[in-house]
Amino acid sequence: MKKALNPLLATILSIFGSTTIYLIVAYFAELKDFAVGFTISIVIPAVVAYPISFVFAKFYKKMNAQKIEIEQSNKKIHQSINYASRIQQALLPEEKLFSENFSSHFILNRPRDVVSGDFYFLKIEKKHSIIAVADCTGHGVPGAFVSMLGISYLNEIINENKIKNAAQILDELRKKVKISLKQTDKNSTNQDGMDIALCVINTETNNLSFSGANNPLYFFRNNNLTEIKATRNPIGIYPKEIPFKNTNIQLQKQDRIYLFTDGYPDQIGGEQGTKFKKNNFRNLLISTQTNLLFEQKKILTDTLKKWQSNKYKQIDDILILGIEI
Repeated sequence: MKKALNPLLATILSIFGSTTIYLIVAYFAELKDFAVGFTISIVIPAVVAYPISFVFAKFYKKMNAQKIEIEQSNKKIHQSINYASRIQQALLPEEKLFSENFSSHFILNRPRDVVSGDFYFLKIEKKHSIIAVADCTGHGVPGAFVSMLGISYLNEIINENKIKNAAQILDELRKKVKISLKQTDKNSTNQDGMDIALCVINTETNNLSFSGANNPLYFFRNNNLTEIKATRNPIGIYPKEIPFKNTNIQLQKQDRIYLFTDGYPDQIGGEQGTKFKKNNFRNLLISTQTNLLFEQKKILTDTLKKWQSNKYKQIDDILILGIEI
């Protein structure tokens, strides 16, 4: 913000302008009582301009101080959110952990804001690999808080309870989230929680145990898609709670599994400003099964960019995890 004009300088400029105009008018109009008019052209600006400019300068100074205060507060908020993002990223598994345990993989992770309500999870526990992709309530800072809660509880459940069944893990996760968020009444307005798809792979037998809270698993074998349905319950309070269902799959080499949140199919775009939709997302995955996974990630990214076409902003966190056995 530029500096306000000094009241004295403003008054002098006002007098100069007024007298200049008067002299021009007096010269061409041949005004009588020149001295009186000239005096008036000095006195009126002096009387009016100084107090007005003084009040304006005081107001301007106050506004400038408020602007600086807001900018400093905004800077601190951004610094805090960026720091929170670094903490959140540190809690996510390193990509090399996927590379060391799977034939191939890709992670398409695009938070809507600096921090994300989506998270992915990988825990290697002796002969078991536990993989999850979750979509927490909200996005940005609120979603990030719930996501960090989810990561913490998944680690706790796996480390302490030694549970290897996917459905049992989700049942335990739901209990812990409800206790943590004080969700004791099914009619409560606090509906925070998460949707999640979780797999437990026995690396000795190649058996996959899957359970989902609203989020399914896409399973490809020989380029053919099988959708493993999720239980229609979230992780959190719900009016009609039912136990999470467990599905077992005997994996083979070159099988592919996909865990994802609803951000990609729900993204607005295209000529009509509509959602990308789940069927288009499915068909895109089907049509790219002959591609390597890193190529598939690029196709997904390019398709999304074209769909948004610089016209539509990202409306939700986007996360897709693809793994080849």
